[in-house]
Amino acid sequence: MTRVGLAGYGFAGRDIHARWMREAGLDVVAVSTRDDQRSAAARSDLPGVEVVAGLDELLAVDDLDLVVLATPSGGHAAQVRQVLDTGVPCVVDKPLAVDSASAAEVVRHAEAVGVPLTVFQNRRYDPSAVTLRGVVAAGLVGQPFRFEMRWERWRPVPKDRWRENAPAAEGGGLLLDLHSHLVDAAVTMFGRVERVAATLASRTTVAEDDAFVLATHTSGVVSHLSATSVAAAPGPRVRLLGREGAYVLADFEGRSTRGRARRTSTRTTAAGCTGAPGPRPYRGPSMSRRPTSTARWRPRSTPRTGRPRCPSTPGTPCTPWPSSTPRACRPARGGSSRWSLPRAEPDPVQGEGSRRGSIRSSRTPSPSRVTT
Repeated sequence: MTRVGLAGYGFAGRDIHARWMREAGLDVVAVSTRDDQRSAAARSDLPGVEVVAGLDELLAVDDLDLVVLATPSGGHAAQVRQVLDTGVPCVVDKPLAVDSASAAEVVRHAEAVGVPLTVFQNRRYDPSAVTLRGVVAAGLVGQPFRFEMRWERWRPVPKDRWRENAPAAEGGGLLLDLHSHLVDAAVTMFGRVERVAATLASRTTVAEDDAFVLATHTSGVVSHLSATSVAAAPGPRVRLLGREGAYVLADFEGRSTRGRARRTSTRTTAAGCTGAPGPRPYRGPSMSRRPTSTARWRPRSTPRTGRPRCPSTPGTPCTPWPSSTPRACRPARGGSSRWSLPRAEPDPVQGEGSRRGSIRSSRTPSPSRVTT
């Protein structure tokens, strides 16, 4: 079994790393913390664990296979180098360092000593993130041109933690915290960034608690990335705009908002139906996309006859559709097609509630039915 030494037992160390490592079958044999309450919590959570005061003592523990750094960001660069110099592989919580020059130096040092190093980016594997990448890969909104992602919340009285009390040079503030996830998501989906602009403000904390980044990718997509602790009315978690539609994820941290997708079709009524109005809305298939499985298509409710209703003679079915026509592709009594995404599993770490995304698409729009 892999023997792990965990540096830091605050929120990240205890509620994220320690718990998930236990679930993965890793053995956390040592924890470093100088806080008495956290020391007691570590001994309670991890029976038999050795609790030490600092990183020096942690690296002195025999036969460690891995060291995980869940410490304040300002010390990451120096601590990573210290771990690598002992020859033990290292996982460091984001960010790797507080500036690009220090981060690049750490990467070069890892390559020089030949010891594995990686940065912990857990948000890549959230159900909402996996679903969003699936939407982009499947081209459900056409060619994307704008990506908006927000981590906005209402916290007018800041928490009393190192992140709120430390200056930016020591890793404090949202730009090196939540924006690490936002930028990572944008670059993962849309590639390298060629131009960037930002606005930063410190309203209730030492470092910024209100930050907005505008990033232009070489692919042509423009990312609007917002993280703030002073948004009394947070915007949608995700909004992706494309040439043929949009994807919106409005739910975040316990707020549930149901979305509906609408699209239009040039499909007319079946042959033999007189008085057809021409292009009309129809109810088509529903797409349920689960993060860990392929898309499943299932028909929404349709008239039991499987035939559209004739507008010229209310209540009279039109000529039946050919038996070769899939039931899910036949128009029903009107309404709109709906592509719905299932509720994601609640996030046990951040306490996020159910999420429901919606896609608005106008692949074959009529002038009066284009969704914006």
